[in-house]
Amino acid sequence: MTATGTTDEEQAAVRNVVEIQDLRVTFATDAGAVAAVRGVDLHVAPGEVLAIVGESGSGKTVTARTILGLLPSTALTTGAVLLSRKDGTATHDVAALRGSALRDVRGRDAAMVFQEPSTALNPVYPVGWQIIEGLRAHKRISRTHARAQAIDVLRRVGIPDPEHRIDHYPHQFSGGQKQRIVIAQALALDPGLIIADEPTTALDVTVQAEILDLLRRCRDEFGTAIVLITHNMGVVADLADRVAVMYLGELVEQADVRTLFSAPQHPYTQALLDAVPRVGGVRLRDRAQDPEHVPLTTRVVDRQGPSVVEAKDLRITYPGRFRKPGFTAVDGVDLTIGPGEVLGLVGESGSGKTTIGRAIAGLTPVTDGSLRVLGVEMNQVREREFKPVRRRIGFVFQDPATSFNPLLTIAECVAEPLVVHGVAKDPGSARPRVDELLEAVQLPRTFGDRFPHELSGGQRQRASLARALALDPELLIADEPTSALDVSVQARVLDLFAQLQRDLGFACLFISHDLAVVDMLADRIAVLHRGVLAEEGSGDEVLGSPRDPYTQRLLASLPVPDPVEQEQRRETWRALSQ
Repeated sequence: MTATGTTDEEQAAVRNVVEIQDLRVTFATDAGAVAAVRGVDLHVAPGEVLAIVGESGSGKTVTARTILGLLPSTALTTGAVLLSRKDGTATHDVAALRGSALRDVRGRDAAMVFQEPSTALNPVYPVGWQIIEGLRAHKRISRTHARAQAIDVLRRVGIPDPEHRIDHYPHQFSGGQKQRIVIAQALALDPGLIIADEPTTALDVTVQAEILDLLRRCRDEFGTAIVLITHNMGVVADLADRVAVMYLGELVEQADVRTLFSAPQHPYTQALLDAVPRVGGVRLRDRAQDPEHVPLTTRVVDRQGPSVVEAKDLRITYPGRFRKPGFTAVDGVDLTIGPGEVLGLVGESGSGKTTIGRAIAGLTPVTDGSLRVLGVEMNQVREREFKPVRRRIGFVFQDPATSFNPLLTIAECVAEPLVVHGVAKDPGSARPRVDELLEAVQLPRTFGDRFPHELSGGQRQRASLARALALDPELLIADEPTSALDVSVQARVLDLFAQLQRDLGFACLFISHDLAVVDMLADRIAVLHRGVLAEEGSGDEVLGSPRDPYTQRLLASLPVPDPVEQEQRRETWRALSQ
């Protein structure tokens, strides 16, 4: 034993911030033991960024959470997780720690940045109070001194006017600012390691670029090592030094970032990289039909027919409250969607994308201008006029987990539009049509008897697509339908979407902040910026040679799965952002 209470083997590992040795994690479930992690060996050096990638269920999050002892009581852990203090004065096997000893290393030695900052922050306390609480739990300092430290760390992560914003509540910040506050919480005690679990998944590409730049500064200025968990291979190429690929709980490949992207060795890694959408890549609508594919039905589309959607000088304003002026979300937009056409609508959060989609679906009133949907003028439309049109419109929501009723089976959820519009008397009589729809979206019909929580994210999104297609719509509105999916699952859902669009010939408004996904699917692309149409045209025109500075900045913000190219794009983004 050494003076620090560690063995000689552990002392040899002190040069690494964390050393994981033969980690195995098994969860006890009603159906028996489930092996989530199987014999993983990993290490992270000081100031290094290690990205752990893989599909949902690969064990990457379980492995990372073990470093902080954040697994539930149903988990049985074997192996060693050696976590070193930043100054090298102590090393602990986190897997063996309990109670106050475990609380002592959390925040001080390693900290966590969670995927969704809105759930990580307590909505009833000011953000400053939440940072101060962590500081005073580990340090014997006065509240005044802790407040000064909290203001300093908020300033360092880029929160404007931190002296005043420290007393604001989480709901008073944007999504990107909330993620910065969560990173500030993690940095407050100057830990040697930050575990970032999908820190940019729910963010726009421009905000994502800012957060990645912030994490890079955390590494360079604070000397903090980072374990990055993500399914976005562009983010990996942008930030990581080394990459560990996990599949079914096992570590299948590990290499420095440039080697892994240029010469992946394992077939799973190769398939993962092949699934990544790329701007200017092969467009799904141009791919050959699968000879074994049996279409649900086919529709002959008259491409020369009248527009399905036509907006002229469209304005949508949300009324102000408490004597405050209204907010104009959409300001003078002109756009059309032709029969059988896919229009990709891109832009940052707050640009008006979802507002336009909701207005087309009759869920948000039009303030001024004209919006014709399937021949019906939406400005001052009455419900009895629009009700017959509703069944001709399908809607795919961003998060099917919240759009499905958790008390209904998948079959009952998919049958809901059929029952509401009088096509079927009840879910039971709609079951033959539901089974047909489930098979069309490549789900076994037996999945209809399952509840939403019993399906994976990709399976729920397929079921959501089946529900949107239940009434054979002429227009489909897809609002960020793949943003939360792994790249491999996303690729399969997009393939399915393109195949169904070819078969059924529906027109589609595809809303997304992922330019590469839109480029794969859309016939035309429209770029929104603060409610104004900045640019419109084909993918080659808008993404190949963008004219508007905002589109150029948006494109430069998109990380690409190539470390060499991404390094160049990062410099371009910084130049355009100045």
